[in-house]
Amino acid sequence: MFKCGIAYPRCKWILPLLLLCAIIFDIIALAGRGWVETESGREYASLWEQCTGATTSTESCRSLMEYAWGKATAALMIIGIIILIFCFILSFAGLCIPRISLLRIIGALLFLAVALQVCALVIYPVRYTSDVATNAESYLYSWTYGFGWGSTIIMFGAGIFFCCLPNFEDELLGNVKTKYFYTSS
Repeated sequence: MFKCGIAYPRCKWILPLLLLCAIIFDIIALAGRGWVETESGREYASLWEQCTGATTSTESCRSLMEYAWGKATAALMIIGIIILIFCFILSFAGLCIPRISLLRIIGALLFLAVALQVCALVIYPVRYTSDVATNAESYLYSWTYGFGWGSTIIMFGAGIFFCCLPNFEDELLGNVKTKYFYTSS
């Protein structure tokens, strides 16, 4: 027999796992050194510093925290991951205890974290290319910058699911009889 829909009591634990993946992606984005790099590989930058001379033995780095936009970008990313960790912890309480109203709060907090991180991920390339980048080379936004966007996209999707789960309260609590796509007569 084919079941129509998802077995909600078993599949609801996918959401905290998605939040855990988003936390890991955010940690990689915050700690990674490859937000921006030049095509030649002579320069690269992370969220925290910009280094030149990467191909030679004399490498010089300077902090991006000298700029107000660098501090703002770092603060927005850190606040976003703090909200994400709080939502991760809260998701266990929301899914273990049958209090469905908590799920919409988690979704709203995730949307707040998404808004903060989108601001940070837009501010960084715009201000970096106008204040730090030289016009002599072209800059590529690299894998750790992509992990920041990946985390933001996962949080957005999880926020949608956390907001939609209360619509299926009876299925989550097991109050509905299983529906079958096909029944034998």
